[in-house]
Amino acid sequence: MDLELVTRETSNDAAVTVLRAKAQLRAALERPRREAVSIGLVPTMGYLHDGHASLLRAARAECDLVVMSLFVNPTQFGPGEDLDRYPRDEERDLRLAAEAGVDFVYAPPVEEVYPEGFATTVEVRGPLTEVLDGDPARRGAAHFRGVATVVAKLLNSVGPDVAYFGQKDAQQAAVIRRMVADLDIPVRIEVLPIVREPDGLAMSSRNAYLEPADRERGVALSRALAAVRDAALAGAPLATALAAGRAELAAAAIEPEYLEACDAETLEQRSELGERPVLVAVAARVGAARLIDNVLIDPANR
Repeated sequence: MDLELVTRETSNDAAVTVLRAKAQLRAALERPRREAVSIGLVPTMGYLHDGHASLLRAARAECDLVVMSLFVNPTQFGPGEDLDRYPRDEERDLRLAAEAGVDFVYAPPVEEVYPEGFATTVEVRGPLTEVLDGDPARRGAAHFRGVATVVAKLLNSVGPDVAYFGQKDAQQAAVIRRMVADLDIPVRIEVLPIVREPDGLAMSSRNAYLEPADRERGVALSRALAAVRDAALAGAPLATALAAGRAELAAAAIEPEYLEACDAETLEQRSELGERPVLVAVAARVGAARLIDNVLIDPANR
């Protein structure tokens, strides 16, 4: 088996093995799986930041073997979206993966994931994919078909015990949880907290698009979410709390695509705090970047 071994110097002289084909990946994992080695998977589209690093560290701490996928998935980009300009820097990503203790990076070309004649998709129907980013007026349900399909393929190819995702993509995480439960995929899904810059901006690969002035304006998303959370926990109706968040965005001249409160598990819209956790999610275009962010409100904290 011809493996591409890429060595990146770190304080521990760590190395990471890069696999480009499913056959390589399966061969590399055959013995660990036979020996009941625990496997962690961290799916990424690359251009790694500290949010990704937190997932890699968690996988390294919990699992015997860590696989990171590195694949910009074309099927989750709609017409006119940023597939062609999505930031990419594989050399840097591999160095960071090695430093984080990743054992294997699965970095296939598009034709390996979607070969000629590919005709199958995975679709999670219902409210999970029809609201927020799934609204037809926004990214639409096709975005989540692309996400569910590629994640299902990665889970099938790697066969991990645990797969790690970030809370920043809360709707994506909810869709994946539903897919795994519905299809009886034997994997535990771990969703880890959002990692933020010191000023509160949620870390994202797309932050690279922001000019300095827009970077400063973008912090208004986290301020808006904090305003909603604080008002709701202080007893304000959710409509009033959301209005406080919109005021923060307006002060930064940001018109949101959405700023909504919904059930943290089902994503059904909520009009009052109630007893179950509430997800407040926001999306907005700031300069050249479309940013998303969210906050969880736990009624137990009232």
